[in-house]
Amino acid sequence: MQRRNFVKSTVGLAGATASGEAFTTNWHSQPNFLAKNTFKLKYAPHFGMFENSAGKDPIDQLKFMADMGFTALEDNGMMGRDPAQQTKIGEEMARLGMTMGVFVLDKGGNSQNTLAAGKQEYIDIFLNGCRKAVETAKRINGKFTTVVPGDFERNLPIGIQTGHVIDALRRGADILAPAGVTMVLEPLSDTPNLFLRTSDQTYEICRAVNSPSCKILFDIYHMQKNEGHILPHIDWCWSEIGYFQIGDNPGRNEPTTGEINYKNVFKHIYQKQKQTGKDFIFGMEHGKSQKGKEGEVALIKAYVESDSFTV
Repeated sequence: MQRRNFVKSTVGLAGATASGEAFTTNWHSQPNFLAKNTFKLKYAPHFGMFENSAGKDPIDQLKFMADMGFTALEDNGMMGRDPAQQTKIGEEMARLGMTMGVFVLDKGGNSQNTLAAGKQEYIDIFLNGCRKAVETAKRINGKFTTVVPGDFERNLPIGIQTGHVIDALRRGADILAPAGVTMVLEPLSDTPNLFLRTSDQTYEICRAVNSPSCKILFDIYHMQKNEGHILPHIDWCWSEIGYFQIGDNPGRNEPTTGEINYKNVFKHIYQKQKQTGKDFIFGMEHGKSQKGKEGEVALIKAYVESDSFTV
């Protein structure tokens, strides 16, 4: 599929949508006036986020993302895709100059096969997932895979559970490190049954694992719900953060729709990146506050606005 007649400029997004001019019934041509946003940070949409505008084909969606100025992609379900499709996605991303963000390491689900239990069968499932993640990463030129250790093992003391998690993650890191793949541990707010809940707890575990292949996935949405105080927690955990994810709260939709001042958060991280030489990917792991093509335009506008911080 060829490129889309989308907008004449980012400033005109809202007006163009209202008048119906932002979308044409046929976008099988590349207009000369297509505006491509130049974002300061590597925001990573996911498949399905722009399906109304680009269609259902993942390759067409990648092209659309690139046309809009997005330079990365994340796909939680990548390990479940056919290897041939993984390769095709990886090749197209390379052609478009896009970077692969996270995909979820398959260990049976966020709460399942908990590493906190120390059971060999659960550890084996996790380590097998690490081996498969290495093969997936090769096909897509990926460097990050999301790991959630699982639920609490309530019949064990917390220190014992923590020790079990650290031991398992060290073994996983030994598999991932030679391939240049980093597992990013994600503390979540979905349920209090989950073992990993806060950024400082995750920092402690990463320090104990002591591997460049075990870092923090700092999901700003989840951390706003579980601990708040976002900027200080980012500063405290900075050395162990490997990846960020985005979502406003409440609602878990695009920035500007909730209580988090993402323009300030993005500016803070951008400035720290410049100071420390880091270069993060920011996964757009959230929904849309509006439906249809109009919701996709609103989402892009929200990122243009939140990325408009001065430096």
